[in-house]
Amino acid sequence: MKTDLELQKDIMEELKWQSLLKSSDIGIYVNDGIVTLNGFVDSYSKKRLAESVVFRMKGVKAVAEEITVRFDTDIKNSDTEIAEAALNAIKWHNLIPQDKIKLTIEDGWITTKGEVEWIFEKEAIRQALENILGVRGISNLVTVLPKETLNVNAIKNKISAAFHRSATIDANNIVVEGVANKVIISGIVQSYAEKLDAEHAVWNAPGVTLVENKIEVDVPVMVD
Repeated sequence: MKTDLELQKDIMEELKWQSLLKSSDIGIYVNDGIVTLNGFVDSYSKKRLAESVVFRMKGVKAVAEEITVRFDTDIKNSDTEIAEAALNAIKWHNLIPQDKIKLTIEDGWITTKGEVEWIFEKEAIRQALENILGVRGISNLVTVLPKETLNVNAIKNKISAAFHRSATIDANNIVVEGVANKVIISGIVQSYAEKLDAEHAVWNAPGVTLVENKIEVDVPVMVD
């Protein structure tokens, strides 16, 4: 297993390969596989990119993200301009039911509210908004409300089948439990990325409105 210092070095090297990021502006602290990111970037999309890079790294158990979005110049979009751009982004995205989404913008921070039927619709909202100039952060408070309550056993079977099809998730190590539209997943995986992949697979099951991810990350010890 990598030491915290080795993992920190690997993350630093990986960030240097990201042409959109200035790695010297991002601080990295690692303690027992838990990575804390701080520093600043000049757009929300770069903040998300830094997060995703760390999520993929082998040996990472969890990520605490404290990066601040700070613009390099005084020229930035006003909240009104951000609102107009956000409405247009949602309007032209074919996966988002625009008539069900409400936005508020305060000091560059977008808050979304409303109801959708599928989790991919909720994720599409964030993806549509994160590249808008002037955005400092997004609070996606949209609620996922399926049209009907599905059979829990059917949901569990669909999730288990998705795990077995996944190249990154060992389905034999994952336990799936369901209560109404809530799904609880537990077990052990070898990386934080696998934990996120398992949760993503659950969200793709029809009828799921809440996921409680109790999966533990146990990084295997490498024997020389």
